[in-house]
Amino acid sequence: MTITMDRRLLLQTGLFGLGALATPGAARLLSAQGFTHQVASGEPTQSSVLLWTRYVSEGAPMLRAEVAEDAEFGRIVARGETPARNAHDFTAKVTVDGLAPGRWYFYRFVAPDGTASPVGRTRTLPAGPVGRFTLGVFSCSNFRFGHFNAYAHAAARNDLDLIIHTGDYFYEYEMGRYPSEEQALAGRDLMPSYEILALADYWLRYATYRADPDLAALHRNFPMIARWDDHEITNDPWVGGAENHQPDEGDWEARKRAALQAYRDWMPVSDAPWDSYRIGDLATIILPETRITARSEQLDYAVAVGDGSAVAESLAAFRDDAWSDEARTIMGAEQEAWVAGQLAASTASGTRWQILAQQVIMGRTYFPLPLAEQIASSDNELVRQRAALFAAATQAGLPLNLDAWDGYPAARARVLNAAQDADANLLVLSGDSHNGWAYDLQRDGAPVGVEMAGHSVTSPGFESFVPQVPPEALAASMVAASPDMRWADTSGRGYLTVTLTPEAARGEWLFLDTIRERSTAIARTHRMQVAHGARTFVG
Repeated sequence: MTITMDRRLLLQTGLFGLGALATPGAARLLSAQGFTHQVASGEPTQSSVLLWTRYVSEGAPMLRAEVAEDAEFGRIVARGETPARNAHDFTAKVTVDGLAPGRWYFYRFVAPDGTASPVGRTRTLPAGPVGRFTLGVFSCSNFRFGHFNAYAHAAARNDLDLIIHTGDYFYEYEMGRYPSEEQALAGRDLMPSYEILALADYWLRYATYRADPDLAALHRNFPMIARWDDHEITNDPWVGGAENHQPDEGDWEARKRAALQAYRDWMPVSDAPWDSYRIGDLATIILPETRITARSEQLDYAVAVGDGSAVAESLAAFRDDAWSDEARTIMGAEQEAWVAGQLAASTASGTRWQILAQQVIMGRTYFPLPLAEQIASSDNELVRQRAALFAAATQAGLPLNLDAWDGYPAARARVLNAAQDADANLLVLSGDSHNGWAYDLQRDGAPVGVEMAGHSVTSPGFESFVPQVPPEALAASMVAASPDMRWADTSGRGYLTVTLTPEAARGEWLFLDTIRERSTAIARTHRMQVAHGARTFVG
């Protein structure tokens, strides 16, 4: 019997959790019962927090959530109830309210038979004056490229207040593709082994990732706010399709619905398509959706140049027409208006920082022309062709990555205009690129804010495109080619922290020494700071 048949039988019977297939010793765990994937919390407010667990059993047992001031649950301050339903892969979520602002709490779930889940720790957002608040920012965790050491390092800290995951929480590819079997770390296998398409496939992939002890520890120890990027669905999606969705893979809308249901089943998130979070008088975190709600289809330089007979002329026409089209959008008109309203309301209330925590890089990035000359001797014909095309785009005044905000310049201008109009102290947090970047964001020469783009947990970055170029030289060439870019690191894996005070916002990029073996040793760090009111990085 094939895995596909097993999965269908499991769906029909509802007796066993699909996630049991995803952990080591899959056959032994096929009949796993009870709490299978620990606990998680998310989307905190000043008085509430959303709690998550997974409990495999027959029927839809009602679980009791308990929130206490102490780890021994001697002082329980709130309770809630929620069923663990097989229609949602036996996951259970409940929002518990009546909590005090700015407090750490412990929580757990209790099953009808009295068994309890592991104990988690969470906190509510503060109210009123706030002197300091620290975010941990993560993105791009590919299970097979290496260990989730960044999660492990952060999970052991006591100075983080909230985790933000900007997406690519997992990857949809089949085993053997990104990474190849030669690149993959032995022992980190995926379920299912093929590219995920259906709801049960997405459930299984989440179960694989959430069985990782380091990711489980991060969820157990901190609340998280999160939004999907592309790979939680499939590579490079837009409102009407995706690069990695082909006609023979079924209906796009059905796949998208399955991916979003699985995300909402397995993540400590509500069903809200976008939301914002208030950190007292210190900051407003605005969390939009930039992938599938209304995003226009990505443009493509290869399409723009056609047969390549007139590259310069084709790119100039592309720049002045399709690329500059005012109608192209990354969020859609409704969400753009909502973001503008959030920025204006935040500054009107006297809040110090306006944070746009989203998926793709906003700062302008250009391909360095000297890099194309270095790549010209590469043995890889595809790499040479791409480098030549990117160099031609730079010469035409066009950016490197059309899948980021650089591919939607009119939409970016509207967001930056809204920040200017609101007199915001804008701080953009991004992921997606796998590397660390810092940008000054400008509009018509005036400073609007800064961007801190976080590097990946495990996914390889720009350095894998040009391994023959030393990482330091590559990063320096990227900074030199991109006027808004203030710093880059194209070689390391890890995560970003952002410490907010009324006077400044300080970013620290932490780089792990390895992902090929379990280790939380930090190889190096990089810090950058923006003063309140300056809207540009110091130095």
